Amino acid sequence: MTDSPLRLLLEFEDQAQRDRTQPSTFLHRRDRKFALVCEEQGVAPDAARWLGHLNRLSGPRTPPASTDRTLRAWRRITGGFAAIGVIAGMLTMAGLLFYDGGQRINITVLLAFVLLHLVLALFTTLQSLAGWQPWRWLIRRFGADPGNGVFHKLHPVLMARAAHLGGITFALAGLITLLVMVVIQDLAFGWSTTLETAATSYHGLIDAIATPWAWLWPAAAPDPALVEATRFFRAGDGNPGADPALWGQWWPFVTMLWATWVLLPRVLLCGLAFAQTRQKAHRLLASHPAMHALMYRMETPALDTGNSHHDADDLPDTRMRDNLLPLPDSDTLLCWAGTGEPELPEALRSGKQLVLRAGGSASLADDNEALQRIAEHLKNRSKAVILLVRCWQPPTGELQDFLETARDIWPSGTRVALVPLATDINHEPGAHQIQPWLRFAERVGSEFVQVSLPPFQMRDPYSAVGEPL
Repeated sequence: MTDSPLRLLLEFEDQAQRDRTQPSTFLHRRDRKFALVCEEQGVAPDAARWLGHLNRLSGPRTPPASTDRTLRAWRRITGGFAAIGVIAGMLTMAGLLFYDGGQRINITVLLAFVLLHLVLALFTTLQSLAGWQPWRWLIRRFGADPGNGVFHKLHPVLMARAAHLGGITFALAGLITLLVMVVIQDLAFGWSTTLETAATSYHGLIDAIATPWAWLWPAAAPDPALVEATRFFRAGDGNPGADPALWGQWWPFVTMLWATWVLLPRVLLCGLAFAQTRQKAHRLLASHPAMHALMYRMETPALDTGNSHHDADDLPDTRMRDNLLPLPDSDTLLCWAGTGEPELPEALRSGKQLVLRAGGSASLADDNEALQRIAEHLKNRSKAVILLVRCWQPPTGELQDFLETARDIWPSGTRVALVPLATDINHEPGAHQIQPWLRFAERVGSEFVQVSLPPFQMRDPYSAVGEPL
């Protein structure tokens, strides 16, 4: 049972359920970073790559228990149909070919049974296309429904797939039984019907049925003489003038009849069911509500205002001015997302040995290179980095990810001084522009990140407008 599309859909649903407990800002930042990684690698972000990315982030883990449980249940259902098909195929063929040496094996009965089986096979496919679920009780009995999401929409086609696989094993078991009985028994075939049917009319029916294989195996297409000679009547003694060897010459026709009109349709319809399963699973995944949300998060930049509750109680008051710390002595300057362009203030540019840029239009490879260069630079120097940002832009998720990565690879005890610059570098930012950066520094970790102002800016950013210096 090929269950890759099913597993992908189930694992995506399971991950979507877990994501419902996560903050939206975290999800946006996580998925946007994944999209940027895919863009840098030149690959399209899809559900399979996304799940693989999450697995790498979280480390080795076992597949979701619900996913494996659901797939095992469907394998049990499919295996059950296959096993029943084998047993039913052998018993059915043995019954159809029952011969006690007296009455002939009626070809008409075989034709009627083959027609019935073909109708049932077509009905199985039609019920799956119509979405009808006559086997719902069996699905509940085996626990094949995870009970959430859109997977239940696949139940009709999955049951059709299982039924067709059972039909294939039925046909194969019947065909093998037929060939074995032909070898070990002297079977006598004939044809009989209560209807007033001439041998020529019956031969026309037989000839039409044998058309698909007559060119390949002429012996499996009975001629008019054989049809005429092997007619029998229940109340009579058969055709006493017929050669006894003629009664056994029907077996090639019976073999090809079973292989062409019982086995082959099941194989074709089963292949259609497998293709339909894959197509529908992909379509359900593409239209999944969580997929739409994921695509939105990957396509839009992640912005973090620092205030997820939009509540005045979350805003820092004037007592938070103590969090605005003096600019540390550092020879390392990092400009984030184009800050300081076209030129840096002289007070910040002076005495810097290492000036780098990251974020914004810089690629992830450029960001990683900047992180590594700073890590090497800080080994034997003062462990402080000045990070310039634009005060009017809210903190982004990319910046937080950058700083969290920096904390892991930079020397222990390193401090980062966030310096928000105003549009006019000769003027200080307003208090409302500094507050989001103070909140951002608190979330990242005050032991690692602080907020400072350039040395020429001495005004208290939280003082009232017009307050004397």
